[in-house]
Amino acid sequence: MDKSNERQVHIISQVMLFMATIAALLLLANAARSESLHAAPKVGEEYEISKRYETSEQTSDGSSGSSSGRDTIIERVIGVREGGLELEFDLPKEATAEDRARSWQFPVRVFRPTNGSMQLLNRPELEARIEGWLKAAGWTRAACGRWIFTWNAFRIECDPESVIKAVEPFDLRSTGIREGASYQEAEARGPGMLTRKSTGPDGATFAVALEIDPDAVRRARAESDVAVGEMMQEPVTLDGALRERAKEDVSGTISVTIDTDLAGNIRRRTKVTKVETKGPGGRTQSQTVTETVERRPAPTSGSASLLLD
Repeated sequence: MDKSNERQVHIISQVMLFMATIAALLLLANAARSESLHAAPKVGEEYEISKRYETSEQTSDGSSGSSSGRDTIIERVIGVREGGLELEFDLPKEATAEDRARSWQFPVRVFRPTNGSMQLLNRPELEARIEGWLKAAGWTRAACGRWIFTWNAFRIECDPESVIKAVEPFDLRSTGIREGASYQEAEARGPGMLTRKSTGPDGATFAVALEIDPDAVRRARAESDVAVGEMMQEPVTLDGALRERAKEDVSGTISVTIDTDLAGNIRRRTKVTKVETKGPGGRTQSQTVTETVERRPAPTSGSASLLLD
Protein backbone atom coordinates (compact mmCIF):
# COMPACT_ATOMS: atom_id res chain seq x y z
CA MET A 1 0.00 0.00 0.00
CA ASP A 2 1.47 3.37 -1.02
CA LYS A 3 1.61 6.34 1.33
CA SER A 4 -1.38 8.02 -0.33
CA ASN A 5 -3.63 5.02 0.37
CA GLU A 6 -2.29 4.70 3.89
CA ARG A 7 -3.21 8.32 4.55
CA GLN A 8 -6.74 7.78 3.22
CA VAL A 9 -7.21 4.70 5.41
CA HIS A 10 -5.93 6.66 8.43
CA ILE A 11 -8.32 9.55 7.76
CA ILE A 12 -11.28 7.18 7.33
CA SER A 13 -10.38 5.40 10.58
CA GLN A 14 -10.21 8.71 12.43
CA VAL A 15 -13.59 9.79 11.04
CA MET A 16 -15.19 6.49 12.02
CA LEU A 17 -13.71 6.75 15.52
CA PHE A 18 -15.02 10.32 15.83
CA MET A 19 -18.53 9.26 14.71
CA ALA A 20 -18.52 6.34 17.15
CA THR A 21 -17.51 8.69 19.97
CA ILE A 22 -20.33 11.12 19.10
CA ALA A 23 -22.83 8.25 18.98
CA ALA A 24 -21.70 7.04 22.40
CA LEU A 25 -22.04 10.53 23.85
CA LEU A 26 -25.56 10.83 22.42
CA LEU A 27 -26.50 7.50 23.94
CA LEU A 28 -25.21 8.66 27.31
CA ALA A 29 -27.14 11.92 27.00
CA ASN A 30 -30.35 10.11 26.10
CA ALA A 31 -29.84 7.68 28.98
CA ALA A 32 -29.37 10.58 31.38
CA ARG A 33 -32.48 12.27 30.03
CA SER A 34 -34.49 9.07 30.38
CA GLU A 35 -33.19 8.60 33.91
CA SER A 36 -34.30 12.12 34.84
CA LEU A 37 -37.74 11.44 33.38
CA HIS A 38 -37.94 8.30 35.52
CA ALA A 39 -37.32 10.36 38.65
CA ALA A 40 -39.77 9.51 41.43
CA PRO A 41 -42.80 11.78 41.86
CA LYS A 42 -42.29 14.52 44.43
CA VAL A 43 -44.64 15.89 47.06
CA GLY A 44 -46.22 19.10 45.81
CA GLU A 45 -46.34 18.19 42.12
CA GLU A 46 -49.65 19.17 40.50
CA TYR A 47 -51.26 18.01 37.28
CA GLU A 48 -54.34 19.16 35.42
CA ILE A 49 -56.32 16.25 34.01
CA SER A 50 -59.06 16.99 31.50
CA LYS A 51 -61.61 14.60 30.06
CA ARG A 52 -63.38 15.61 26.87
CA TYR A 53 -66.17 13.68 25.23
CA GLU A 54 -68.14 13.84 22.00
CA THR A 55 -71.11 11.66 21.13
CA SER A 56 -73.03 11.25 17.90
CA GLU A 57 -76.03 9.09 17.21
CA GLN A 58 -77.99 8.17 14.11
CA THR A 59 -80.97 5.85 13.56
CA SER A 60 -82.41 4.12 10.53
CA ASP A 61 -85.54 6.27 10.69
CA GLY A 62 -83.49 9.42 10.02
CA SER A 63 -83.17 10.90 13.52
CA SER A 64 -79.79 12.00 14.83
CA GLY A 65 -78.20 13.82 17.73
CA SER A 66 -74.90 14.81 19.27
CA SER A 67 -73.42 16.18 22.48
CA SER A 68 -70.06 17.19 23.91
CA GLY A 69 -68.50 18.35 27.15
CA ARG A 70 -65.38 18.60 29.25
CA ASP A 71 -64.53 17.89 32.88
CA THR A 72 -61.32 18.93 34.64
CA ILE A 73 -59.76 18.05 37.98
CA ILE A 74 -56.42 18.72 39.65
CA GLU A 75 -54.18 15.91 40.89
CA ARG A 76 -51.64 16.69 43.64
CA VAL A 77 -48.93 14.44 45.04
CA ILE A 78 -49.28 14.74 48.82
CA GLY A 79 -47.22 11.75 49.91
CA VAL A 80 -44.71 9.22 48.59
CA ARG A 81 -44.44 5.90 50.37
CA GLU A 82 -43.45 2.34 49.66
CA GLY A 83 -45.81 0.70 47.23
CA GLY A 84 -47.50 3.82 45.88
CA LEU A 85 -48.48 7.46 46.18
CA GLU A 86 -50.84 9.52 48.28
CA LEU A 87 -52.79 11.77 45.93
CA GLU A 88 -55.34 14.52 46.32
CA PHE A 89 -57.92 15.17 43.62
CA ASP A 90 -59.62 18.55 43.69
CA LEU A 91 -61.62 20.99 41.61
CA PRO A 92 -59.62 23.51 39.55
CA LYS A 93 -58.30 26.59 41.32
CA GLU A 94 -60.94 28.85 39.77
CA ALA A 95 -63.79 26.83 41.32
CA THR A 96 -66.30 29.12 43.06
CA ALA A 97 -67.89 28.64 46.47
CA GLU A 98 -71.05 27.56 44.67
CA ASP A 99 -69.10 24.98 42.64
CA ARG A 100 -67.68 23.53 45.85
CA ALA A 101 -71.07 23.55 47.57
CA ARG A 102 -72.38 21.32 44.78
CA SER A 103 -69.44 18.90 45.00
CA TRP A 104 -69.00 17.30 48.43
CA GLN A 105 -66.65 14.80 46.79
CA PHE A 106 -63.71 17.22 46.46
CA PRO A 107 -61.04 17.48 47.62
CA VAL A 108 -60.59 13.73 48.08
CA ARG A 109 -57.38 12.03 49.22
CA VAL A 110 -56.49 8.52 48.10
CA PHE A 111 -53.65 6.04 48.22
CA ARG A 112 -52.75 5.01 44.67
CA PRO A 113 -50.83 1.72 44.91
CA THR A 114 -48.41 0.76 42.18
CA ASN A 115 -50.64 -2.22 41.52
CA GLY A 116 -54.29 -2.41 42.49
CA SER A 117 -57.19 -0.08 43.13
CA MET A 118 -57.23 3.30 44.85
CA GLN A 119 -58.01 3.45 48.56
CA LEU A 120 -59.88 6.31 50.24
CA LEU A 121 -57.90 8.21 52.90
CA ASN A 122 -60.24 10.98 54.12
CA ARG A 123 -63.55 9.17 54.61
CA PRO A 124 -64.52 11.00 57.87
CA GLU A 125 -64.05 14.35 56.15
CA LEU A 126 -66.24 13.27 53.24
CA GLU A 127 -68.93 11.94 55.59
CA ALA A 128 -69.10 15.36 57.29
CA ARG A 129 -69.35 17.11 53.95
CA ILE A 130 -72.16 14.81 52.83
CA GLU A 131 -74.21 15.76 55.89
CA GLY A 132 -73.74 19.46 55.18
CA TRP A 133 -74.57 18.96 51.50
CA LEU A 134 -77.79 17.09 52.30
CA LYS A 135 -78.82 19.69 54.87
CA ALA A 136 -78.22 22.60 52.48
CA ALA A 137 -80.38 20.91 49.84
CA GLY A 138 -83.16 20.12 52.32
CA TRP A 139 -82.71 16.36 51.94
CA THR A 140 -82.41 13.56 54.47
CA ARG A 141 -80.55 10.28 54.14
CA ALA A 142 -83.78 8.83 52.75
CA ALA A 143 -83.05 10.68 49.50
CA CYS A 144 -79.74 8.87 48.99
CA GLY A 145 -79.71 6.76 45.84
CA ARG A 146 -82.56 8.61 44.14
CA TRP A 147 -82.30 10.08 40.64
CA ILE A 148 -83.46 13.66 40.11
CA PHE A 149 -83.24 16.30 37.41
CA THR A 150 -82.15 19.87 38.19
CA TRP A 151 -79.48 21.49 35.97
CA ASN A 152 -78.88 17.96 34.71
CA ALA A 153 -79.83 14.40 35.62
CA PHE A 154 -77.89 13.06 38.60
CA ARG A 155 -78.06 10.51 41.35
CA ILE A 156 -78.11 11.70 44.97
CA GLU A 157 -74.92 9.90 45.97
CA CYS A 158 -74.08 9.59 49.65
CA ASP A 159 -71.41 6.91 49.67
CA PRO A 160 -67.85 8.25 50.11
CA GLU A 161 -66.47 5.19 48.28
CA SER A 162 -68.32 6.35 45.14
CA VAL A 163 -65.68 9.07 44.74
CA ILE A 164 -63.15 6.40 43.77
CA LYS A 165 -65.27 5.51 40.74
CA ALA A 166 -65.58 9.22 39.92
CA VAL A 167 -61.82 9.83 39.77
CA GLU A 168 -60.69 6.51 38.26
CA PRO A 169 -61.48 7.62 34.68
CA PHE A 170 -58.99 10.49 35.19
CA ASP A 171 -56.18 8.22 36.41
CA LEU A 172 -53.46 7.95 33.77
CA ARG A 173 -50.78 6.65 36.12
CA SER A 174 -50.49 3.30 34.39
CA THR A 175 -47.53 0.98 33.98
CA GLY A 176 -46.82 -1.67 31.38
CA ILE A 177 -47.60 0.44 28.29
CA ARG A 178 -45.36 -1.25 25.75
CA GLU A 179 -45.42 -3.23 22.52
CA GLY A 180 -47.22 -6.54 23.04
CA ALA A 181 -48.63 -5.70 26.50
CA SER A 182 -52.17 -6.80 27.36
CA TYR A 183 -54.78 -4.05 27.58
CA GLN A 184 -58.36 -4.24 28.88
CA GLU A 185 -61.40 -1.94 28.94
CA ALA A 186 -64.39 -2.61 31.20
CA GLU A 187 -66.85 -2.47 28.28
CA ALA A 188 -64.84 -4.91 26.13
CA ARG A 189 -65.45 -8.64 25.76
CA GLY A 190 -61.79 -9.38 26.48
CA PRO A 191 -58.27 -7.92 26.47
CA GLY A 192 -56.27 -6.93 23.41
CA MET A 193 -52.59 -6.48 22.65
CA LEU A 194 -50.97 -3.06 22.36
CA THR A 195 -49.07 -2.29 19.18
CA ARG A 196 -46.61 0.56 18.71
CA LYS A 197 -47.81 2.89 15.95
CA SER A 198 -45.06 5.51 16.03
CA THR A 199 -42.06 6.79 17.93
CA GLY A 200 -40.95 10.42 18.01
CA PRO A 201 -38.75 12.85 19.93
CA ASP A 202 -41.44 13.30 22.61
CA GLY A 203 -42.44 9.67 23.09
CA ALA A 204 -44.43 6.89 21.47
CA THR A 205 -47.98 6.12 20.39
CA PHE A 206 -49.67 2.77 21.01
CA ALA A 207 -53.04 1.44 19.87
CA VAL A 208 -55.37 -1.47 20.45
CA ALA A 209 -58.73 -2.55 19.01
CA LEU A 210 -61.22 -4.42 21.19
CA GLU A 211 -64.59 -6.04 20.65
CA ILE A 212 -67.49 -4.55 22.58
CA ASP A 213 -69.19 -6.66 25.26
CA PRO A 214 -72.91 -6.65 24.31
CA ASP A 215 -74.01 -7.62 27.81
CA ALA A 216 -72.13 -4.67 29.33
CA VAL A 217 -73.85 -2.30 26.88
CA ARG A 218 -77.27 -3.79 27.58
CA ARG A 219 -76.79 -3.54 31.34
CA ALA A 220 -75.63 0.09 31.17
CA ARG A 221 -78.67 0.97 29.07
CA ALA A 222 -80.99 -0.93 31.40
CA GLU A 223 -79.64 1.00 34.38
CA SER A 224 -80.24 4.22 32.44
CA ASP A 225 -83.81 3.08 31.76
CA VAL A 226 -84.36 2.62 35.50
CA ALA A 227 -83.00 6.13 36.22
CA VAL A 228 -85.20 7.73 33.53
CA GLY A 229 -88.25 5.85 34.80
CA GLU A 230 -87.59 7.14 38.31
CA MET A 231 -87.26 10.75 37.17
CA MET A 232 -90.37 10.47 34.98
CA GLN A 233 -92.26 8.85 37.88
CA GLU A 234 -92.81 5.77 35.73
CA PRO A 235 -90.84 3.17 37.72
CA VAL A 236 -89.02 0.42 35.85
CA THR A 237 -87.32 -2.50 37.58
CA LEU A 238 -83.79 -3.43 36.59
CA ASP A 239 -84.86 -7.00 35.78
CA GLY A 240 -87.65 -5.69 33.56
CA ALA A 241 -85.28 -3.28 31.80
CA LEU A 242 -82.73 -6.05 31.26
CA ARG A 243 -85.38 -8.29 29.70
CA GLU A 244 -86.32 -5.55 27.25
CA ARG A 245 -82.71 -4.75 26.40
CA ALA A 246 -81.98 -8.46 25.86
CA LYS A 247 -84.14 -8.25 22.72
CA GLU A 248 -81.58 -5.96 21.08
CA ASP A 249 -78.76 -7.20 18.86
CA VAL A 250 -75.66 -5.26 19.96
CA SER A 251 -72.20 -5.20 18.34
CA GLY A 252 -69.31 -2.79 18.11
CA THR A 253 -65.68 -1.95 18.74
CA ILE A 254 -63.51 0.05 21.11
CA SER A 255 -60.39 1.65 19.62
CA VAL A 256 -57.86 3.04 22.10
CA THR A 257 -54.86 5.24 21.27
CA ILE A 258 -52.30 5.98 23.99
CA ASP A 259 -49.62 8.66 23.72
CA THR A 260 -46.68 8.31 26.12
CA ASP A 261 -43.66 10.44 26.98
CA LEU A 262 -40.05 9.23 26.78
CA ALA A 263 -40.32 7.63 30.23
CA GLY A 264 -43.44 5.66 29.28
CA ASN A 265 -45.87 7.85 31.24
CA ILE A 266 -49.28 8.31 29.60
CA ARG A 267 -49.86 11.87 28.35
CA ARG A 268 -53.09 11.25 26.50
CA ARG A 269 -55.58 8.43 26.07
CA THR A 270 -58.22 8.55 23.34
CA LYS A 271 -61.01 5.98 23.29
CA VAL A 272 -63.48 5.70 20.42
CA THR A 273 -66.46 3.43 21.08
CA LYS A 274 -68.73 2.50 18.19
CA VAL A 275 -71.92 0.58 18.92
CA GLU A 276 -74.46 -0.76 16.43
CA THR A 277 -77.86 -1.75 17.82
CA LYS A 278 -80.70 -3.52 16.02
CA GLY A 279 -84.03 -3.58 17.82
CA PRO A 280 -86.65 -6.35 17.60
CA GLY A 281 -88.65 -4.25 15.11
CA GLY A 282 -85.69 -3.86 12.75
CA ARG A 283 -84.85 -0.28 13.75
CA THR A 284 -81.09 0.28 13.89
CA GLN A 285 -79.03 2.78 15.85
CA SER A 286 -75.40 3.77 15.36
CA GLN A 287 -73.61 5.52 18.22
CA THR A 288 -70.04 6.83 18.41
CA VAL A 289 -68.50 8.12 21.63
CA THR A 290 -65.04 9.70 21.62
CA GLU A 291 -63.42 10.26 25.02
CA THR A 292 -60.03 11.92 25.42
CA VAL A 293 -58.23 12.13 28.76
CA GLU A 294 -55.14 14.34 28.87
CA ARG A 295 -52.69 14.96 31.70
CA ARG A 296 -50.30 17.92 31.92
CA PRO A 297 -48.54 19.97 34.61
CA ALA A 298 -51.10 22.24 36.27
CA PRO A 299 -51.08 25.86 35.10
CA THR A 300 -49.57 28.21 37.65
CA SER A 301 -52.12 30.95 37.14
CA GLY A 302 -54.84 32.38 35.04
CA SER A 303 -55.94 29.65 32.69
CA ALA A 304 -59.60 28.72 33.02
CA SER A 305 -60.88 25.15 33.23
CA LEU A 306 -64.36 23.73 33.16
CA LEU A 307 -65.58 21.94 36.27
CA LEU A 308 -67.07 18.54 36.82
CA ASP A 309 -70.75 18.51 35.92
